[in-house]
Amino acid sequence: MSIGITPSNPNKMLWEKGDFTRIAQSMRESGAALVDSLGVGPAMDVLDLGCGDGTTALPAAQRGANVLGVDIAENLVAAGNARATAAGLTNLRFQQGDASDLRGLADESFDLVVSIFGAMFAPRPMDVAKEMTRVTRNGGRIVMGNWIPGDPTLVAQILKTSAAYTPPPPEGFVSPMTWGSEEIVRERFVAAGVPVENITCERATYVFRRKGPPLELLHTFKDYYGPTMNAFEAAEKDDRADALEAELARLFIASNRGGETDTEIPATFLKVIVLKA
Repeated sequence: MSIGITPSNPNKMLWEKGDFTRIAQSMRESGAALVDSLGVGPAMDVLDLGCGDGTTALPAAQRGANVLGVDIAENLVAAGNARATAAGLTNLRFQQGDASDLRGLADESFDLVVSIFGAMFAPRPMDVAKEMTRVTRNGGRIVMGNWIPGDPTLVAQILKTSAAYTPPPPEGFVSPMTWGSEEIVRERFVAAGVPVENITCERATYVFRRKGPPLELLHTFKDYYGPTMNAFEAAEKDDRADALEAELARLFIASNRGGETDTEIPATFLKVIVLKA
């Protein structure tokens, strides 16, 4: 079953274009640490929006919570369900859905709604805030992790560089990076009915880790991450693909803290915590 998705949804096509599971493998350790920081435990009902293949959802279920992962990409939902089965987690399931339209989920269904670098990419951000608030129980929390516009660390710079090589977005497009602005985040959740004093923002760090040099991670982004794939396709048409790759290579090498043989790249994000009274 899918929630609120039309077949021509451009966000669906973007995230099914690549294979984010290849990148998620470098994010597992930080995902588990984030879940620990949220105090997830038995009997909690958790919704993970834009969940990918379960980097946050799986460790939440391993800590005893009942977890639903929702992602717009069919391939990531299938990968998540396969991971849940392999781990023997009967308290974790994945289904397709659009964070802008969670019509299949009842009001006040979850103690915790979490979205780490997921719902920020959904269309209609005001609707995203309203839907996240609607499905959260009174006394529950919403936690978002959002990349910050202009931040000098890895992912914000990947997205900034990729945008410079792609055609202008269509009229009316709202950049996902606006979710990294504290002022805009507060405006969206206040419009969804949350008192401003119940919204807090802080900067936090996610670390991409994998064996092998950083250029191997770059090639994974190039081949499997939708926004980067689009940038390279556009750059090829303008004979600028080599320039794009060189620019990204400099970024990955300069950002790496893992030495010559391993990759350990920190990326700063905005951690948003919303309390629903």
